[in-house]
Amino acid sequence: MQPAVRNATTAAKPFLKWAGGKTQLLEQLRANYPQGLEDGSTTRYVEPFLGGAAVFLDVMQRGKIAEAYLYDINPELVVAYTAVKRDPEELIERLTEYRRQYLEKDNTGRTEFFYTRREHYNGQKATIDFGAFSEAWIERTADLIFLNKTCYNGLFRVNSSGHFNVPFGRYVKPEIFDADNIRSVARLLQRATIQCSGFESCRSVVDVHTFVYFDPPYRPISATSSFTSYAADRFGDDDQRRLAAFFAELDASTGARLMLSNSDPKNYDPDDNFFDGLYAPFKVQRVAASRMINSVAGKRGKITEILVTNY
Repeated sequence: MQPAVRNATTAAKPFLKWAGGKTQLLEQLRANYPQGLEDGSTTRYVEPFLGGAAVFLDVMQRGKIAEAYLYDINPELVVAYTAVKRDPEELIERLTEYRRQYLEKDNTGRTEFFYTRREHYNGQKATIDFGAFSEAWIERTADLIFLNKTCYNGLFRVNSSGHFNVPFGRYVKPEIFDADNIRSVARLLQRATIQCSGFESCRSVVDVHTFVYFDPPYRPISATSSFTSYAADRFGDDDQRRLAAFFAELDASTGARLMLSNSDPKNYDPDDNFFDGLYAPFKVQRVAASRMINSVAGKRGKITEILVTNY
């Protein structure tokens, strides 16, 4: 049974700020979506690394997708998307109260409120059942959204114990949430199945009518950078090779349309052909991005990212 979601008038967009989010690349990704999204022959969408869900939301508002299957190994993300799907109004009520309490305080009070919510969020981890939806999932999602929008630089980062450890961000008037947007996302999620598992779990739902978008943890593009620091487990080169093999297997056996994003090692080393070699049988192109890949401001600038398709 679908939840009672109030009418929403805004286009759905990510409600979390997530490392590697694809909002800035949507225009270029759209130019490379498969034709099946336009002519209606593609009716299923699969995303094995959900993250901020920018592409899922974009595809669901553009194509004729009847059903979607979303996967991520991060249980916090699965809890959050499930909470938005199952009870967006209760989530909005909690966030409204958080925002009221937060904004009425001075900077000292806001700092104390932030660390109180962070302590609660971390303490709840030991007691919450990540396998069964409950009221606690709503509270945890409200905490996650609040912390994500008020912490330093909107990071999601955990320590070795799996506890959120980003400090207070000191924003003057942060936009903690958009109620209408949460309702818009909830409506799209009614057509989605959400699962906490690895990328290979999607195999059983991929067929000739499916569009699969892979957005794995990015391969570090220099010795001092890491695009994988937001996941509990590192996604190393062996995992990248395993993913490339899975990509090739799906291409050979399902007839699905496949797209994959990753970092471009050639930004630092023109002779690094890691992804060109892994995906040699497929179309490999570079798309412009504006990720800040250097801690020295004067050395920042436009970079490229890898985009692989089998069509």
